[in-house]
Amino acid sequence: MSFTDNVKHKTQRFIESKHMLSSITVASFLESTIVPIPLEAVLVPLMQARRDKIWLIALMATLGCMIGALFGYALGYYLFDLVGDWVINTFSSPEQFEVVRQKMQAQGFWFVISLGIIPIPFQIAMLAAGATKYSLILFILASAIARSIRYFGLAILVYYAGNQAQRIISKHKTKAMVILTIVIVGGWIISALV
Repeated sequence: MSFTDNVKHKTQRFIESKHMLSSITVASFLESTIVPIPLEAVLVPLMQARRDKIWLIALMATLGCMIGALFGYALGYYLFDLVGDWVINTFSSPEQFEVVRQKMQAQGFWFVISLGIIPIPFQIAMLAAGATKYSLILFILASAIARSIRYFGLAILVYYAGNQAQRIISKHKTKAMVILTIVIVGGWIISALV
C-alpha cells in the first residue's frame, strides 16, 4: 500500500470512527487554546464526507471551543500574572494585547463576538476577558454566538454547496470577513445608541 493510499485509508477510518465527534471536540478545544491553526481545514472536508452528521459536527466544534473559552478565561482571571506574558508572547505581542485589553474594557461583548469570528487568535480575547474580569456570562454568551456563527456557518455552506464549499471559502474568504466586520461594527454602533 502506497503512502497516499495509507493516508486515505486512515482518514476514511477516522471519518467512520465512533471517536470522530469527540475528536472534533478535542481538536476544537486545542484550536481555541493552544494551537492557533484554523479548524476549518479539518471541518470542511469532514462535513463534506459526513453530511449525515454535519450539524452534530458543528455543535461538537462549538462545544470544544466553549470549553476552551472557559479555560482561557480562567487562565486570565486566576493566573494572568503567571502565564500572561507567555501567552501574549506566544500568540501575539504586548502591544497587541494592550489594544485588545482596552477594547475589551470599552466594547466587551461585541469585541468578543468579532474576535470569535474573524481569524485573529481567540486566545488573546479569552485571556483579556479573564484578566480584565469581564462578565463571565457575557463572555460565554458572546463566545457561543461567535463560534456558532463560525462553525454552523460552515455547516450551512457545506450543506448547500457540497463539495464546492472549500473552493467557495477560498475564493470569498476576504469578502466574507469584510461583510462580517461591517455587521459587527453595525452591532456595536446600534448597541451604543440604545
